[in-house]
Amino acid sequence: MQEMMVGADVSRKHQNFLQVIHSYYQLTKPRIIPLLLITTAAGMWMASDGRVDPFLLLVTLTGGTLAAASAQTLNCIYDRDIDYAMERTRRRPIPSRRVQSSHALLFAIVLGCLSFTLLAVCANLLSALLAMSGIVFYMAIYTHLLKRHTAQNIVIGGAAGAIPALVGWAAVTGSLSWAAWLLFAIVFVWTPPHFWALALMIRDDYAKVGIPMLPVVAGEVATTRQIWIYTLIMVPMTLLLVYPLGASGVVYGIIAAILGSVFIKKAWALLQEPENKQLARSLFKFSILYMMLLCTGIVIDSLPKTHQLTALVAKNIQTLISAIAF
Repeated sequence: MQEMMVGADVSRKHQNFLQVIHSYYQLTKPRIIPLLLITTAAGMWMASDGRVDPFLLLVTLTGGTLAAASAQTLNCIYDRDIDYAMERTRRRPIPSRRVQSSHALLFAIVLGCLSFTLLAVCANLLSALLAMSGIVFYMAIYTHLLKRHTAQNIVIGGAAGAIPALVGWAAVTGSLSWAAWLLFAIVFVWTPPHFWALALMIRDDYAKVGIPMLPVVAGEVATTRQIWIYTLIMVPMTLLLVYPLGASGVVYGIIAAILGSVFIKKAWALLQEPENKQLARSLFKFSILYMMLLCTGIVIDSLPKTHQLTALVAKNIQTLISAIAF
C-alpha cells in the first residue's frame, strides 16, 4: 500500500509534446555526456596533430552523443527498481511512470542504430564498432555483472567511460596507437577517484538499495585510501604522453603537472578527513574540471600554432644559453 501511494505521488502525466521530449531527453542523462565527448575530441586532436576535419569532428561527436544516450537510456531501464527506491532518482522518467520501459527500449535501440550508421558511413567501421562496444560493456559488464555484485564495479566498469577516447582516435586514423591506449588508460584510472568521491557523498543512498559501492562495503577510510592510491597512479600516467611517447608537448605537460598537483592536494586532504563530505564534494567537482582541462590541454598542445610558438621559445632559450656560455 505504501509503495502504491509513493508511486501515485511521483507519477506525472505529460501535459504537452514538449514535456514528452523533455522526459526522453532526461533518459539520456545529458549532464554525463559532455565529459565523454571532450575525451573523444582530445583523442581526435591528438591523432590529427591539431588538424581535425570539421565535418569529421561533427560526425564523431554526434555519433558519440547518440551512443552515450543509448547506453544511459538502457541503464535507466535496467536500474528502474533502484531509481524508484532512492529519493533523489524517484522522479526520473521511468520510475515516475512518465515513460514506459518498452518505449524507452525502442528509443535506446534507435539511438544506437543511428550512432553505428553515422560513424560507419561518415567516419569508419572501427570507430562505429568501438562506440557499440562501449554500450555493450556499460550494460553487460558494468550494469548487469558488476554494479550490484562487487565493490570493484566502478574500477572495471570505468573502461566503458574510457572508450570514447578510442572512438575519437579511431575516427581520425582508422587504427589505435599506443598514445590512444594511454589516453584510454588515463580516463580509466581517473574514473575510480572521480566516482568514489561521489559515492562518499551519497553513501546512504547506495546502502539503502544494496549497491556494494566501496564506501558502503569498506567504509570511508578504505575508500579515501583507494582514492589516494589511484590519484598517485593517474598523475604520473598523464605525463607519459609527453615522455616517452612524445604524443604531447611541453604546454600539455605544464597543464597536466599543475592540474595533477591540485588533484593530489585534494585527495590528500580527503585522506586526512575521510568522513568530510564537503571535501569529497570538492574533489568530485574538481575531478570533472580536471578531466575537462586536461583534454583542453591536449587540444591546445596539438595545434600547429602551439608547435610553432614552443619551437620559437625553445630556439630563443637555446640562443640565450649559447650567448651566456660564450
